[in-house]
Amino acid sequence: MTCAPAGFALCLALSTLASVPVRACDVALLLSVDVSGSIDRGEYRLQVDGIAAALSDPEIADALVLGQIALSVVQWSGTAKQTLSIPWRRMLSPAEVADFAARAGALPRAYTGSDTAVGEAIAFSVQQFDAVRDCRRKVIDISGDGPQNAGFPLAPERAGAAAAGIEINAIAIEDVGRSIPITEFYRRYVVTRDGFVITARGLSDYPRAIREKILREIAKPLG
Repeated sequence: MTCAPAGFALCLALSTLASVPVRACDVALLLSVDVSGSIDRGEYRLQVDGIAAALSDPEIADALVLGQIALSVVQWSGTAKQTLSIPWRRMLSPAEVADFAARAGALPRAYTGSDTAVGEAIAFSVQQFDAVRDCRRKVIDISGDGPQNAGFPLAPERAGAAAAGIEINAIAIEDVGRSIPITEFYRRYVVTRDGFVITARGLSDYPRAIREKILREIAKPLG
């Protein structure tokens, strides 16, 4: 840029700004929350309060800002029951993180009393990443307390996510004494090859699990 003498100071400032590289976000992290019929009112609150508490954790908040990480929240249930509850938002400051955490904690429940369509939750979540194409990694963070019993077949949806470069991780919410562990269901049929499952021993353990999971997801690109 050539600067004329009359406007040299302004021109120089603009030239300096133009030379500063714009950082892409490290991770686009979509939090996909199970609100199917097996989740009662108290259990729903444990999930959203757990998300809010995790995002308010100083270690997580610092990592979110450092990585300019993009966050969004999807709620999902049965067939054709998925919604983007909080649209994508880039975490550029501690105030942004605090506001997002507050919105997550106050989030009204989208659905009640429906089936569990995990495949449709994945398909809907994958579609949301068109808005954050500049993010280096793309991650679906899905939680659930039961196996699929409705909706699209799981295998094609998981394969589609992987083909699009989207990693799927999961929190499996286990009930004591369940004959078919939900952790194994999510490990076999839901998470992608590069993904992982963290087990919450009942919904009261969800806040601990979501904190551990988010830290693992956002710390990875930061080395």
